[in-house]
Amino acid sequence: MKGPNKKIVTPDGKNGDELYLKSVHAKAQREKGILITGGAGFIGTNVADRLLTQGERVIIYDNLSRPGVENNLKWLVAKHPKVEVFIADVKDKHLVSKAVNEAKHIFHFAAQVAVTTSLVSPVHDFEVNVLGTLNVLEAIRLSSHKPSLIFTSTNKVYGDLTGLELESNSTRYFPVNPVYNKNGISENISLNFHSPYGCSKGSADQYILDYTRSFDLRTVVFRMSCIYGPHQFGTEDQGWVAHFIRQALNKKTIVLYGDGKQVRDILYVDDLVNAFLLARENISELAGLAFNMGGGPENAVSLVELLDFLNSLDQLKIKVDLDQWRIGDQKYYVSDTRKFRKATGWRPQFSYQEGLINLFSWLSEYHENTVPEKTIAQ
Repeated sequence: MKGPNKKIVTPDGKNGDELYLKSVHAKAQREKGILITGGAGFIGTNVADRLLTQGERVIIYDNLSRPGVENNLKWLVAKHPKVEVFIADVKDKHLVSKAVNEAKHIFHFAAQVAVTTSLVSPVHDFEVNVLGTLNVLEAIRLSSHKPSLIFTSTNKVYGDLTGLELESNSTRYFPVNPVYNKNGISENISLNFHSPYGCSKGSADQYILDYTRSFDLRTVVFRMSCIYGPHQFGTEDQGWVAHFIRQALNKKTIVLYGDGKQVRDILYVDDLVNAFLLARENISELAGLAFNMGGGPENAVSLVELLDFLNSLDQLKIKVDLDQWRIGDQKYYVSDTRKFRKATGWRPQFSYQEGLINLFSWLSEYHENTVPEKTIAQ
């Protein structure tokens, strides 16, 4: 994992599980940087690349537990010689505090990301998503400089939305209520945590908002819909858009859980990075607020509609199997992003068709990387 102008220092540790990669250009005293927990992940890599390109000091904090992210880290290290990286876990409050001490702002992306994994290992899910987040918040609260924070929550905090009356046609579900059909789901929907994953991410979501109320921190929560784009190595647990394409390129069967008419608003990652940077610029005005974030109604697509579009790109002849519905799955979720749009002027620049073409091109080049074969779309 060495890149140009890099040295690796392995400090003594109880488990030997910390590596600290530091640019040889780093000075003993320097301006505080931007910390990205989960920074080698798909979203973290794209945020880091944008910030490093703009000349910011960026500190990646990641335990590299997700398959494929080591490739993202190698790419970042090679492209940006001055990037700094902690290979460490957010469950380690000492190392979290050490990293937070270097930060003027934090993007907190580190998480256990899968409903399925949370059902198998709910304690691990809690420790990463709740305790890990609390470690970050406490490190901020106890610091002398109180860095600001942006957190990625999930639309799963709204549960399975069983109270949302739906109709369907041959390819998709849609709300009977014309307001929801036109605008999507707003932040006014009641929280209703489903699954251990929904409970852990929802708890972290609420802790972050309350730390703003209780301790006057500057935090913003994004309740995420489906994000996709380059550097996404989708697996059966998470990242279904990229996983669909990878399965198709590798001529593997795609498994749809349910009937495939589930609708999601998908957002290209460049548009998400734009939203993050706007939130950071306006953090004092937005502190303590939560925003639903996704592609909105104009980028809403069902699973079968997305597969039809992918088939049209390269005559992939995608093979599909159906399986039973899963716990907490939403038949319809589309983000109402008007609250964030009104606050910052943000709106998506990429249609889902444009974004899918970009991702297809990127994955076509790198599809030799192996991933698990089954697909789950959350």
